[in-house]
Amino acid sequence: MKTEVSYTYFKNLILNEETWISLGLIALKVIFILIASAIVVRVGKRLLKRVFYVREKSPLAYSERRQNTLLKLLQNILAYAVYFTAILAVLSTFNINVAGLLAGAGILGLAVGFGAQSLVKDVITGFFIVFEDQFAVGDQVMIGQSTGVVLEIGLRTTKVKSYTGELHIIPNGNISEVINYSIYNSLALIDISISYDSDIQLVENMIREFLQDLPSKYEELIKVPDLLGVQNMVANEVTLRIVAETLPYQQHGVTRNIRRDLKNYLDEKGIEIPYPKMVLYQSKKE
Repeated sequence: MKTEVSYTYFKNLILNEETWISLGLIALKVIFILIASAIVVRVGKRLLKRVFYVREKSPLAYSERRQNTLLKLLQNILAYAVYFTAILAVLSTFNINVAGLLAGAGILGLAVGFGAQSLVKDVITGFFIVFEDQFAVGDQVMIGQSTGVVLEIGLRTTKVKSYTGELHIIPNGNISEVINYSIYNSLALIDISISYDSDIQLVENMIREFLQDLPSKYEELIKVPDLLGVQNMVANEVTLRIVAETLPYQQHGVTRNIRRDLKNYLDEKGIEIPYPKMVLYQSKKE
């Protein structure tokens, strides 16, 4: 008897036109909410990008690295807020008491909060990283054992891409010490060795003449490099040191290029760069 009643109930429920209309309306509402939230996120991100673009053109002080960081962070916050609201709206379409759910979530969140101290620490640390402008998107940094370019600073994590392609995802709460290579200009140190037989004064004059044309050749240079003079003397060579001020973290490429060009220049001028030699002496027998 109970089986027949259940069968009849489900049969009437399935064949009921109002049931299908109700389900269809719920499905349409859910689809509309998802589409609307995706549109709001996309449009909001474009508006934020437009606002920062307009601010970039203003006469006020502008820092590209700080702007990119704030833009990424605000876009993430916008996405989180819109999608959270969309989830609540979807739950409301199923006649779920969202207010009661939020109240229960608040009590549960208070209990979970004691065990989520690391998450709170990550968020607070991330806020101060951006607020104090410790580093920004695009900066060359070393965080702990991770060295590379900052791709993103989020509410909870920071993403750093190393030079060999690895992506390091670092919780903000674990960031205790940061070395930022992108804030101030860098120095390139170039040591060049010449033989003892060379006229040091003549070689120094040649090198200074060579250095005068480098800023027009390499845009990474801030000014004409300086020849400091004799840096070291050993058994078979004299070492001269050159110091070049470059744009942030461009010193390595500039160093390689100057060494190559200076080697070719000294070869053209007939200045010998010392290298190991083997000399054989043959004694004469009487």
